[in-house]
Amino acid sequence: MIIIAGLGNPGSQYAGNRHNIGFMAVDALQRLASFTPWSKKFKAEISEGEIAGEKILLMKPLTFMNLSGEAVGEAMRFYKLKPSDVIAIHDELDLPAGRARVKIGGGHGGHNGLKSLDAHCGKDYRRLRLGIGHPGDKDRVHGHVLGDFAKADKAWLEPLLDAIADNAAMLVKGEDSQLMNKLALATGAKSDADKPAKTAKPAGQSHIHQARNHAQPKKLPETGPMAEMLKRMFGNKD
Repeated sequence: MIIIAGLGNPGSQYAGNRHNIGFMAVDALQRLASFTPWSKKFKAEISEGEIAGEKILLMKPLTFMNLSGEAVGEAMRFYKLKPSDVIAIHDELDLPAGRARVKIGGGHGGHNGLKSLDAHCGKDYRRLRLGIGHPGDKDRVHGHVLGDFAKADKAWLEPLLDAIADNAAMLVKGEDSQLMNKLALATGAKSDADKPAKTAKPAGQSHIHQARNHAQPKKLPETGPMAEMLKRMFGNKD
């Protein structure tokens, strides 16, 4: 079994918040044909179904964001699952709005939902990070995160959520590169595959050698103290 946990806050007043994009994503998955209606268990709303031949437990913790790990950890212990059997879907300030990335483990980056998951579930779970953009000023972060998506955001938000559901098999099977390409295509974002490749170093030259070559003067001095020193070192080749 795989747990796919969307992170967010319960209650209608939070439903449209940027912080609740994880809830929105699992809502999109729950609309797939194989999933049961939402019910309550493990301090969460849950729905059971199947994706790509795997049994899936969808979760929306009802503990509020900061205690998300309590709900997910309880389900993990009940089914005797490992952190690698968990996929968390959450909002990501450090990604532009509409961008998505998959990550395994790592730090929580100040995200209280991830901090709680780390404490209750271990750190080596997979994360589908959904970008909500950064307001540009740390003093505005709280209002940005707990603010509702703007109407203009629907242009990328709805296609992103639909694409997550349409390509759920890739998420479950760990086909992360293919999934990222599908999500980028759906939102019009530029995928990593489209980025220009880094310029390769010339074969057989270290970066130090290149720097030395670059730093060499085009023409050696012909007169003066430096010219005399070079003649003594290398001899007069005229």
